[in-house]
Amino acid sequence: MDTAYRPTQAPIANPVRSIFEPTLRDDSVIVSIGPSHPATHGTVQIIAELDGERVLRSDVHCGYLHRGFEKECEDHTWHNLIPYVDRLNYVSALINDFAYCDGVEQLMGVQITPRCRHLRTLLSEYSRLVDHLTCVAAGLMELGAMTAFLYLVMVRDYMYEHLAALTGARVTYTYGRIGGLARDLPVGWLARMEEILVQYEDFVDRVHVLVDRNRIFIDRMRNIGVISTADALSHGCTGVILRSTGVPRDLRKDTPYLAYAELDFQVPVGIKGDNYDRYYVRMCEMDESVHMMRQLADMLQSPALQGPINVDDRRCSFPAKPLVYREIESLINHFKLVIDGPVVPAGEVYVAHESPNGELGFYLVSTGGGVPYKVHCRAPSFVHMGAAHRMLNGGQLADIVPTFGSINMIGGECDR
Repeated sequence: MDTAYRPTQAPIANPVRSIFEPTLRDDSVIVSIGPSHPATHGTVQIIAELDGERVLRSDVHCGYLHRGFEKECEDHTWHNLIPYVDRLNYVSALINDFAYCDGVEQLMGVQITPRCRHLRTLLSEYSRLVDHLTCVAAGLMELGAMTAFLYLVMVRDYMYEHLAALTGARVTYTYGRIGGLARDLPVGWLARMEEILVQYEDFVDRVHVLVDRNRIFIDRMRNIGVISTADALSHGCTGVILRSTGVPRDLRKDTPYLAYAELDFQVPVGIKGDNYDRYYVRMCEMDESVHMMRQLADMLQSPALQGPINVDDRRCSFPAKPLVYREIESLINHFKLVIDGPVVPAGEVYVAHESPNGELGFYLVSTGGGVPYKVHCRAPSFVHMGAAHRMLNGGQLADIVPTFGSINMIGGECDR
């Protein structure tokens, strides 16, 4: 047989070994942690070169959860993308909603109402509180602190039920709307929120007593997973990871949006950028969120903020349901918004909000129709995965679990 045209196949290299070629040592061991492993908090693979129990080098691989969010956005109306945005960070979905809606509103030149602005701010801080509770609780559980874990998860579940009473959903709320919100606060909702915040303070005080000066917890967290300010900045880290190194960078202070300019709050920072500092910053940020929520609750009950929550703009706001049944103009308006979507003027915009993990940005491009040309999400978890090896290298194998947990990678936004 003539083999002149037979394709030749090169031998397949070992994908695990090849990323570390040439090896620095001949007595090290290369192990793969994940992608299906409870230590990685989702579908992330960590390939580590070990000298006994010490991590010499690590390579973090994400993308196993990829769902094509950004490409899928190009086939749906601007309104219909809100449930998709929810599922990026499913621990604090409301912040995703509001950041995305803010971007569309800027393209359309829409100014939301004062009540909507303050209510979005309140719910953003509520989401931050829930997100930090989840992260800290999971990290404590992985270190064996089950009592502290149960305290935090219990109060977090009260918050989930409370948010479900407002939005009608649990975890992924689809509550934001272009130009406003799905509905206003039900009667008694703010009073119940204050009850939950009092319970939160009780449970968090117990956790402080159990954990803060616990010798085991300090040994597992202090000087572990250290990242320097220079490394954090060069890798584009934001949020808790950057603030744990001592940099007070926070979009709520530096470039205020929504109602943050009207609030009194501090930006907690760490010292060394280690696991303990990231725990400390999250615990302090939760207290600051509670402080802001109480300020906003008082503002929302003032006469000045008793107006509507949606703008009176037929380009994006649905007409009231009784009008849809009685007026042909409202019926047509409703039909066009559902079928064709809001017509967003041609242009591009980048909007960033301070999510619990850092800078959450949306880059939106419109060609002037009801469907976006491009939706790109600047996901903090994805950026932080690029710096994860800086925190893992040099530590113990057992340190991978608390260090990775302190980064708080959310698979939905990381892989988009």
